Amino acid sequence: SRITSDTNDFGQLVVIVTDVASQFIQAIILGVVLFRTDLKLSLMLMAFLPVIFGIASVFRNLARKVTKRGMKAMSDVNAAIKETISGISIAKNFRQEESIFRSFDESNQQSYDVNVQRGFVLSLVFPTLNALGGIFTAILIYVGGLSAAQGIVTVGAWYLFIMSLDQFFFPVLNLSAFWAQIQSGLSAAERAFALIDADPNVVQTDKRDVPPLKGHIHFDDIHFRYVDNEPILAHFNLIIQPGETLAFVGHTGAGKSSIAKLIARFYEFQQGRLLVDGLDIRTFDLAQYRRQLGIVSQVPFLFSGTVADNIRYAAPKVSDAEMLEMARKIGDGEWLETLPNGIETEVGERGARLSMGQRQLVALMRVLMQKPAIFILDEATASIDPFTEWQIQQALNLILKNSTSILIAHRLSTVKAADRIVVMEKGAIIEEGNHEGLLAKSGHYATLYNTYFRHQSLAYVEKAKELIGDD
Repeated sequence: SRITSDTNDFGQLVVIVTDVASQFIQAIILGVVLFRTDLKLSLMLMAFLPVIFGIASVFRNLARKVTKRGMKAMSDVNAAIKETISGISIAKNFRQEESIFRSFDESNQQSYDVNVQRGFVLSLVFPTLNALGGIFTAILIYVGGLSAAQGIVTVGAWYLFIMSLDQFFFPVLNLSAFWAQIQSGLSAAERAFALIDADPNVVQTDKRDVPPLKGHIHFDDIHFRYVDNEPILAHFNLIIQPGETLAFVGHTGAGKSSIAKLIARFYEFQQGRLLVDGLDIRTFDLAQYRRQLGIVSQVPFLFSGTVADNIRYAAPKVSDAEMLEMARKIGDGEWLETLPNGIETEVGERGARLSMGQRQLVALMRVLMQKPAIFILDEATASIDPFTEWQIQQALNLILKNSTSILIAHRLSTVKAADRIVVMEKGAIIEEGNHEGLLAKSGHYATLYNTYFRHQSLAYVEKAKELIGDD
């Protein structure tokens, strides 16, 4: 809502303020006329104005509070609608439509109650200030009339004062008429500028040009946490050699993904140093650094458009011929034949028209065309058929041989492809080595392998490779 309704409300505020500013200038000119017409009545008017401004200030603070609460409540309703629509299939599957409706109704009712309060407060502004203006005008008319009757001022001067007084009060009352829009605009401006002025997630001590990276990564006594008093990494040390393929394994919450996010500069560590090719990562120009960084997330994100469009996000100038040439290196390009229109196939919103395996292949193709120095893979946990897994492994091998690669591994085939395996537990390294060596130790990795990886048979993949070879 900060991007849409808040910016719209702020735009309306700019228009209103421009109008009110011109009327305020008019009020100043009329104030000069009033003082020149009758000093006594003008001084009385100046005594009344602080009362009006004081009451207006009370309404302003109250209106600002209820307007903020109203916007927050509306934002919660929008979030509830988005979540409900996204999870409608799960709700239907578990017959929780009524529960979701109650939850949404509760959010909607809270929004209704807050906005009723907001409307009530804002609706009081105009009649209250208008009534005060009327009372003060009546007093001034009465006092001025007595002065005219006693010959202190002329009737013409008294009449001019009253007519000018009406024009003088108009901007004040007009301001109250626009009070609701002004308060909405001010609250919207606060929310919008809070987003603009938000501190970046990462610290940059410099913006030095990033040379072509070799991919040497050094974690030097790194401390990292998402929230206070809940450390994820403490005194973490690790060196990844250029061109090395490193696989992190471990149970959920061990800190594997956090390490990858620190390398990608999605989060800031609190203590220690993270060096890339011997240089402090905080000194890199972030945009230049990320051009040499390839990432495939656990759930690959695809934008609406074609397969080719999504691949070009990483390499805008790549030609169709280059894409097809690279695609044919993965399973002889058979995965393209499963797409209705090849690389011109529309993927749909978030890649909904493609299977999970196809989405992963497109995401890997995107990285292949990018040719990054450092590659990060947070492997998907979703099950895929053995033939697609073999194709994915082929694509991975093409990337791994030209990059320093950090793999958050969930598949046995990926683990075996690593030069070194690091076993994580509660943010610490408890074992490291290659697949065979760690199995021989009969330690944590062997236990993990026997309870999880061992059941991921690649027999079907080998059979598929044999069939392709026979063809």
